[in-house]
Amino acid sequence: MKRIRFSAHARKRALLRGASEDEIRQALATGTREPARRGKWQTRRRFAFAARSPIDGKWYNEKTVEVVFADEPSEIVVVTVKVYYAGPEER
Repeated sequence: MKRIRFSAHARKRALLRGASEDEIRQALATGTREPARRGKWQTRRRFAFAARSPIDGKWYNEKTVEVVFADEPSEIVVVTVKVYYAGPEER
């Protein structure tokens, strides 16, 4: 796999939305590429979570990490990261 570089925006969004660098790398390594806007690509992966979301403080069973990236000749540049939480439980 090519070298992965994270933009400053992607690092900030990942932190704010609750995605780790390892989860982002796993999504890039195992997810199916789909075209995104402006010539970019996106991929996603679902993870077991079982914790409170940093977004709304609710308890969720899983999260999906979606990565938007540019596939450059010598590297993959992560442009942004989105996180979707699912499966809330009463706690």
